Amino acid sequence: MAQLVVRNLEDDVKAKLQQRARQHGRSTEEEVREILRAAVRTEPRKTEPLGKRLHALFGDIGLDDDIPEWRGQPAEPAKF
Repeated sequence: MAQLVVRNLEDDVKAKLQQRARQHGRSTEEEVREILRAAVRTEPRKTEPLGKRLHALFGDIGLDDDIPEWRGQPAEPAKF
């Protein structure tokens, strides 16, 4: 298992971690491990652009080209 040392942690942060650990019934060390696990578990995943995902889903029924991405383009209302 890896080890991690955190230096220059503010005293109030340490105290709040200790308080949080007591509330959850575990050691401060285990509380910090759980916080770190949760932080990387909820990290957003990088996904393919929507056009490429749509092409992958519907390419077999006639969608031959990727749908171009419009990121950064101003939105315009639909014209009927």
